Amino acid sequence: MGKVTSRRASADTQPRHAPRHAPGHPQTGRKEVRREATLARVAQELGRVLVVDDDEVIRRLIEVNLSLEGFDVSTAVDGQDCLDKVTEINPDVITLDVMMPRLDGWETAVQLREAPDTAHIKVLLISARAQEEDKARGALVGADAYLTKPFDPNEMIRLVRELVGPR
Repeated sequence: MGKVTSRRASADTQPRHAPRHAPGHPQTGRKEVRREATLARVAQELGRVLVVDDDEVIRRLIEVNLSLEGFDVSTAVDGQDCLDKVTEINPDVITLDVMMPRLDGWETAVQLREAPDTAHIKVLLISARAQEEDKARGALVGADAYLTKPFDPNEMIRLVRELVGPR
């Protein structure tokens, strides 16, 4: 009978082949581009938004929708948190919930308009308060736009784009 031999390859008997892909990404061969750098460049072109809402679900909904559109998004949990962060973030637009603890959206909008460093920032009030007098009050406190909850995310994105303006 013939001798049976194992054909199991060891490290030094492995055939040495050229790499399957060109230099770059190990799977595709494409040149790797840092995702953060690409997103930062796009976001800088679209604008910076500060999302202020005490409801985590709504805050996250707004944040995700604007981020997916390419905006650079930061968040705050209420009006006081907004005022604490606004000069550091320097947003083009603030989406501002009206009904919040500590400092509500009405008073936050007033303080943003009174401060020379923040008076230029566009404010989009977002509220479940849909009465005409609420919308009129929004204009009185200096809001640039008013959106009622529940809202269509596409409408919110359209308003933010409009407030940011051409870049």
